Amino acid sequence: MAKTIMIVDDSLSIRQVVGIALKQAGYDVIEGTDGSDALAKLNGQKINLVISDVNMPNMDGISFVRELKQRPAYKFTPVIMLTTESQEEKKLQGQAAGAKAWMVKPFKPEQLLNAVQKLVMP
Repeated sequence: MAKTIMIVDDSLSIRQVVGIALKQAGYDVIEGTDGSDALAKLNGQKINLVISDVNMPNMDGISFVRELKQRPAYKFTPVIMLTTESQEEKKLQGQAAGAKAWMVKPFKPEQLLNAVQKLVMP
C-alpha cells in the first residue's frame, strides 16, 4: 500500500510541483491550502509524512505543526518544513513545534524525495 503524504502550502504551484514529484515516486498525496484547511482534512487516516510551508494565511505552518502534534493519531508523524524562511530563530520555532527537517525554497525535487524517504514511517 502506498504511503500518504500531506502537502500544506498556500501556493498552488508549490503543491503541484511537490505533488507531482511525490506521485511519480509512488506516494499518495493529500493537499491543504493552509494550516486550518489541512487540520480539517485530517480525519484519523494514516498520514506517513507532512510537508508544510511556514508563511500561510489563516494558520501558519508552525501553528499547524503544534496543533497536529496535539492529536494522538499524528503525534509521531514526521514533518518537513518547506519554506523561504532560513533564519535560525524560525528553524528553532519549527523544531520546538515538532518539525523534523527544514528545507528552503527553491528546492530540487530529488533533494525533497531524499528527505521524504529518510523520514517516511513504515
